[in-house]
Amino acid sequence: MSAEGQWERYREWLYDDPGQGFRLDVSRMGLQSEFVERMTPRLEASIEAMRRLEGGAVANPDEERMVGHYWLRAPELAPTPEIGSEIRDTLRDVVEFAGRVRSSEITTPSGESFEHTLIVGIGGSALGPQFVADALGNPGDRLRPRFLDNTDPDGITRVLRGLGGDLSRTLTVVISKSGGTPETRNGMLEAAAAYRSLGLELGPHAVAVTGGGSKLDDFAEERGFLRRFPMWDWVGGRTSVMSAVGLLPAALQGIDVDALLRGAAAMDRATRAADPRSNPAALLALAWYHAGDGRGTKDMVVLPYKDRLALFSRYLQQLVMESLGKERDLDGNVVQQGIAVYGNKGSTDQHAYVQQLRDGLPNFFATFVEVLDDGAASGIEVEDGTTSGDFLHGFFLGTRQALWDSGRPSITLTVDRVSAERVGALIALYERAVGLYAELVRVNAYHQPGVEAGKKAAAAVLDLQRRLLAALAADADGGTAEQLAARAGAPESVETALKVLERLAANPGRGVKRSATGTPAQAIFRRE
Repeated sequence: MSAEGQWERYREWLYDDPGQGFRLDVSRMGLQSEFVERMTPRLEASIEAMRRLEGGAVANPDEERMVGHYWLRAPELAPTPEIGSEIRDTLRDVVEFAGRVRSSEITTPSGESFEHTLIVGIGGSALGPQFVADALGNPGDRLRPRFLDNTDPDGITRVLRGLGGDLSRTLTVVISKSGGTPETRNGMLEAAAAYRSLGLELGPHAVAVTGGGSKLDDFAEERGFLRRFPMWDWVGGRTSVMSAVGLLPAALQGIDVDALLRGAAAMDRATRAADPRSNPAALLALAWYHAGDGRGTKDMVVLPYKDRLALFSRYLQQLVMESLGKERDLDGNVVQQGIAVYGNKGSTDQHAYVQQLRDGLPNFFATFVEVLDDGAASGIEVEDGTTSGDFLHGFFLGTRQALWDSGRPSITLTVDRVSAERVGALIALYERAVGLYAELVRVNAYHQPGVEAGKKAAAAVLDLQRRLLAALAADADGGTAEQLAARAGAPESVETALKVLERLAANPGRGVKRSATGTPAQAIFRRE
């Protein structure tokens, strides 16, 4: 296509909202007016489904619950006055509590100010808060959060050792809707042990964000946690960043949570428009559908040209892939839908995988995120009349053009600056786009049966480990993985048994020893 033709497409397909400092360019995605016209009835049905969802319809039949994360930034839309009041009251309580901590009105048991925050959570209980903290925080922020977001002992130790003696002045926020998520429970227990090693108790240093009556709620009450904030069953983990899950860590750090909500609410309003060309979420959903033939055949590569947005692709991985990656559609047909998401910050990618993006498999579409304002420190001139920011912008435009010249489609999101309002708008934009796309391909965006299957499989592995240890304890001579799996009543799981036994033997103190000779299948395992 000629430069003149592309310019005309840019003008035709550009969505521009100066009031929000936001612009969306899908002109390089190959959309045609005929495609949009053909898809308009389905898109109108998707927008209507979104309207019903916002009105309180049961959107997750697996759990018989509503899906109401949009009410978090517009409580007046909640289906009952009680829910609207709960949202407002919780926001008020979050802001008040964070303010009292920051002003040292709420202190440690010894009367010291809290200076650090430790967030214990996983998945949506960590990814959203991490993205917001990194995008809007600064290195010198008091109460800047650290995260225990896995059950890796080495990772937990690194974070806790990084706090060192400052743990005594650290406020720990434990986030789990059910209170039974193993990774979060383990992180909480590890943190409690670290406090005890200093002669302290977790409770007076802790806050819980959880469902009412959950295991964590009961634990927090028993241990005297400073506060408990609610997680509602109508808010899913991957869309919970506008609840206390994300707002409490942000408010403690000093981020303007009202602005975050305000930006999201403004984007929600924009994405209710019936005309797809006036609705940025609809444009995104149509572009995704067109790029992947409605079957997710193209990956989404997210390339933010701003260090503050480096975690955006990681956040979107869960939001997009957990929402859209489904085996069956709403009618029960096997469809195996989904869009794979990966990315890294520009211009780091010039030295990473852009080579493949330009010259390798054309199995993706790129999403560039452009930020116009370089930030408070615009930088020196590294060349005559040229700053580091000029180079960054040049790399962005050059990479986009290089991909276009090679026939690779791309979307460009432009924001005027990184602020709480703009971050809120970006989060809301993708929540809405995911919801609309899910309706277009007829999958349930609000359940995650695959995640639950993985949890059940993990529980089965831990049960096998207990039976293997019992088999070892019953016979001092031990045995091979095959022999021990049979004694544990799981001969069909011999490969898993071998993996379990090898890891136990590799960790001193677990009481399992492996013979140094023979292949893995021949190795003898016994109690030390």
